[in-house]
Amino acid sequence: MGDLTNSDYYSKNQRNDVSSNHEGGFGVSVMELRELMELRGSEAVVKIQEEYGDMDGLCQRLKTSPTEGLTGDATDLDKRKEVYGENLIPPKKPKTFLQLVWEALQDVTLIILEVAALISLGLSFYQPPGGDTCGTAAAGAEDEGEAEAGWIEGAAILLSVVCVVLVTAFNDWSKEKQFRGLQSRIEQEQKFQVVRGAQVIQLPVADIVVGDIAQIKYGDLLPTDGVLIQGNDLKIDESSLTGESDHVKKAADRDPMLLSGTHVMEGSGRMLVTAVGVNSQTGIIFTLLGAGEPGEEEKKEKKGMSLLLTSFSLWLKKQDGAAAMEMQPLKSAEGGEMEEKEEKKKANVSKKEKSVLQGKLTKLAVQIGKAGLVMSAITVIILVLYFAVDNFVLQKRPWLTECTPIYVQYFVKFFIIGVTVLVVAVPEGLPLAVTISLAYSVKKMMKDNNLVRHLDACETMGNATAICSDKTGTLTTNRMTAVACYVGDVHYKEIPDPGLLSVKSLDILVNAISLNSAYTTKILPATKEGGLPMQVGNKTECGLLGLVLDLKRDYQPVRNQIPEEKLYKVYTFNSVRKSMSTVIKLPDGSFRMYSKGASEIVLKKCTKILNQEGEPRVFRPRDKDEMVKKVIEPMACDGLRTICVAYRDFPGDPEPLWDNENDILNELTAVCVVGIEDPVRPEVPSAIVRCQRAGITVRMVTGDNINTARAIAIKCGIIHPGEDFLCIDGKEFNRRIRNEKGEVEQERMDKVWPKLRVLARSSPTDKHTLVKGIIDSCLTDQRQVVAVTGDGTNDGPALKKADVGFAMGIAGTDVAKEASDIILTDDNFSSIVKAVMWGRNVYDSISKFLQFQLTVNVVAVIVAFTGACITQDSPLKAVQMLWVNLIMDTFASLALATEPPTEALLMRKPYGRNKPLISSTMTKNILGHGIYQLVIIFSLLFVGEQIFDIDSGRHAPLHSPPSEHYTIIFNTFVLMQLFNEINARKIHGERNVFDGIFRNPIFCSIVFGTFAIQIVIVQFGGKPFSCTPLDLEKWGWCTFLGLGELVWGQVIATIPNSKLRFLRGAGQLTKKNEMPGDEDMNEDNEEIDHAERELRRGQVLWFRGLNRIQTQIRVVNAFRSSLYEGLEKPDSRPSIHNFMTHPEFRIEDTTPHIPLIDDTDLEEDPALRMIPQSQTGSQPQSPNKNNNAVDSGINLTIDTTSKSAASSGPASPLHSLETSL
Repeated sequence: MGDLTNSDYYSKNQRNDVSSNHEGGFGVSVMELRELMELRGSEAVVKIQEEYGDMDGLCQRLKTSPTEGLTGDATDLDKRKEVYGENLIPPKKPKTFLQLVWEALQDVTLIILEVAALISLGLSFYQPPGGDTCGTAAAGAEDEGEAEAGWIEGAAILLSVVCVVLVTAFNDWSKEKQFRGLQSRIEQEQKFQVVRGAQVIQLPVADIVVGDIAQIKYGDLLPTDGVLIQGNDLKIDESSLTGESDHVKKAADRDPMLLSGTHVMEGSGRMLVTAVGVNSQTGIIFTLLGAGEPGEEEKKEKKGMSLLLTSFSLWLKKQDGAAAMEMQPLKSAEGGEMEEKEEKKKANVSKKEKSVLQGKLTKLAVQIGKAGLVMSAITVIILVLYFAVDNFVLQKRPWLTECTPIYVQYFVKFFIIGVTVLVVAVPEGLPLAVTISLAYSVKKMMKDNNLVRHLDACETMGNATAICSDKTGTLTTNRMTAVACYVGDVHYKEIPDPGLLSVKSLDILVNAISLNSAYTTKILPATKEGGLPMQVGNKTECGLLGLVLDLKRDYQPVRNQIPEEKLYKVYTFNSVRKSMSTVIKLPDGSFRMYSKGASEIVLKKCTKILNQEGEPRVFRPRDKDEMVKKVIEPMACDGLRTICVAYRDFPGDPEPLWDNENDILNELTAVCVVGIEDPVRPEVPSAIVRCQRAGITVRMVTGDNINTARAIAIKCGIIHPGEDFLCIDGKEFNRRIRNEKGEVEQERMDKVWPKLRVLARSSPTDKHTLVKGIIDSCLTDQRQVVAVTGDGTNDGPALKKADVGFAMGIAGTDVAKEASDIILTDDNFSSIVKAVMWGRNVYDSISKFLQFQLTVNVVAVIVAFTGACITQDSPLKAVQMLWVNLIMDTFASLALATEPPTEALLMRKPYGRNKPLISSTMTKNILGHGIYQLVIIFSLLFVGEQIFDIDSGRHAPLHSPPSEHYTIIFNTFVLMQLFNEINARKIHGERNVFDGIFRNPIFCSIVFGTFAIQIVIVQFGGKPFSCTPLDLEKWGWCTFLGLGELVWGQVIATIPNSKLRFLRGAGQLTKKNEMPGDEDMNEDNEEIDHAERELRRGQVLWFRGLNRIQTQIRVVNAFRSSLYEGLEKPDSRPSIHNFMTHPEFRIEDTTPHIPLIDDTDLEEDPALRMIPQSQTGSQPQSPNKNNNAVDSGINLTIDTTSKSAASSGPASPLHSLETSL
């Protein structure tokens, strides 16, 4: 005991915050448990025996019972939390509003404006001595009080900057708040099974305390550290902590240590929770990374966990004593692709995820910004030159020193005009619109049962062209009921009366089902009157237990007789075995094993079958074939899943070798075959029709029998009788897509997937292969965008590979949820269709906003520019521009980005990944409205004073009062934007722009609100806004000109796009500039930087040189070996790409790249494609063919663009080569 107190004193000194174990009344301290959890394998077993005697000893010290768990008494739980901590990692403090304001202030254009405004403010207080000496400069300052008002413009600019900053900061803040809300939603979703007071209950992960007994099963993500008390065939994937990709076998007597953040890949068991929150292994790592302050979200296992853990795997390995350093690169080579993509995804998460859409937008924004910068620079230069030439050359005035500040004031005014042009040109509303639109969609998608984990998945979903869906639970209700069975040589079409069966058969059947299923699977009485009984746990097992109840027997007494601890050995179900077996020891010392599983598989292993009397008789191969034809196929064709139940007796002495699975799971005696029905969800067929209308192919990938799968597919409407579509099983699929060496070939894959509709008896790898094959295929001009649904642990790779992974919220395992982008909280296929609608809606909202924004940009920039050049003063003043900017950017993005989706969205085919952002209809609208607005504004500017019979506002001196003339121009401009905002609601050339406008209250309130503020600004804005109040008649005219926008919109809609050939070019143009090689821009590729693009030009030469070497090497290789065909497989493509971009490989192997890369290049470069076919014939010319451009030095520039697919697509081999170089 002295030993204990000593270590306790030590722990007290080390961590004052943890009360000593005696105060807590527990027999073990936090530090001791932490030290215990750092041991592995046999060391840990020895330590437990030395310190605590055995597991029961440890349980006693922690005051818990290994079978009944904690009592669940509130004071006890609180005490545990106080002593051992809570199971949460303290979240990062959110940024305060002030920090966000500070960030918004970092915007360059705003800074420039602030500086200019301050200078303008300072100078406005300077009065030059001696009247008229400074020429035009001083004119107009005679008006009383006008000179004093010079400071107003500077102040107003500052004020509007403050407004813009506050609005931006507020938007960021609400976005962050929403994201946190989402995060905590995801966390609350995660529940875990714990035994309290001998009852198994589901607890939120945060409520688990030290001393709890947790039940772990296949597919769980362990929320805490713990010690295994009892386990069946338990295998854990600890790669997130140690980087070892092999699954680790766990057993109470060999290696009982279970760590948080690791995944249960097989088996089940119970563990004693020993460390939670910051004291668990994951928590310790977080603390090391400083999780307290800069740390991640509570339980950020959700996102960055694996990355952080891998980065710390080395630290753990030192403790592990495993020289796993060599493992690391190896791991990436085999399982590499997934992890690599994952790492990259993780890396991207930190630097704001960019989706296809955001990529396109960023590029567009940069281009517009550049154009704006050029325009503003030219504006400033012209203004300054004009002023200088006019004053000092034409009027020959001397430069007087006392007039300097006045001249400077003029220059500052010009500068401010230039900056305003820039401010208006830069569409800072774009990112805002995307954010608002995505955030709004994500919030609304929650109501549609879609919990979005990665924002960009929402928008990618709109482009989906294929959905690979699971059958069970997604297309069907996942409520299994046994409806037919074959027992004692009789095929019953419905569940028989128990009197018809022999007692022997019935007893064996009841025992086989009750014992050989997870004890957590139960059927509970219905919660409400007349409801169906509740099924808890594995649904197939529930169906079988239901059969026991239908046969008027009960499974619970059987289980009570042989509790879980007494089960001798359990072979749990996994996707390879496709069966589950449990061994029990009979009273006479012999053993009996019960088995159940997919009927074809279990029947293959049966050599006997029970007859009508319940006695075993011989079961020959030909009986099996007959059984398959007469019993199993008819059941399967009705869409039933068939399960075979069997058993086998073993002698007690000598005891069989249980690990020799093949011998054990053989020579079984079949008891019965059960047909289990899982009805199709009523709403699925209509959802599938909607998908097919929207141009999305639905494929069903299931582990079920081919006949069952086909029957369900026909019920769902995935296939219709008489259509030419493929329904094949995994074996046939692999036979068709693999070559003699067993490697997947893309050409073979391309022959299969377009017609494939149902893939049955598929393994998780088949699912992954299919998804990868569809994504990598080049058959269609657009790359396929694939969505996948999954619920099992083994679906992880396919979910990650897909563009959008949907995990099941109810039936899904933690591992699947972890790998997914969207969680379906109701496991329902029709929710996926809603996700497609929202995704398309996001894209359309952005397009609406762009159409509106670009019209305003074009008009405002041209007006400011020409106005400044012709009249030396922008017709729209700085403050007015900022107001227009505010309407355009912030308000419009709010109004247009929150349009609710309509069914019409599902009536069109998906946009491709490389469709230009600005379609020809949009270009037509932008140019059309731009022309209308410019005509009106310029007419008002140059002849407005005559029309309205007012004073001209042109050539007004500095600080002169605002003119009615310019106020009318400003007012008309704003009103035209307002009405054009209504036009912008439709982007596909629809006539009725008011359609559904009242379904969007945000839009209406923003339009009316803006109108109201505009009235206030014009009537009471006065000097700061450079406005004078207008009378009703002038308001009427302004509104009339604004309304003209709506009429003009109808005119534009009448012009057919085909008449405007040049617009096609315009649309294409944006595409070319926006996204070189965007076809390849998979979500796992970072954006190409602009600087990088410049670099490319030079690198093309490099590539040509390399190409020449490659071709020569290729020629040599072709001669040297016939291995060539082996090399030239599209399949090797991704792996090569991985080798390249994976950091470990970047440095070491530069040599193998060259021959490796060239075979992928064959696909890219048509010039080289001919080589393998006629290797001998075309050798001499092929090097040339490749280098003509370089040799002649001509076509180089053209070549860069034409080869953009090869040279700059981030996923293209050249790009990877360049990264590796």
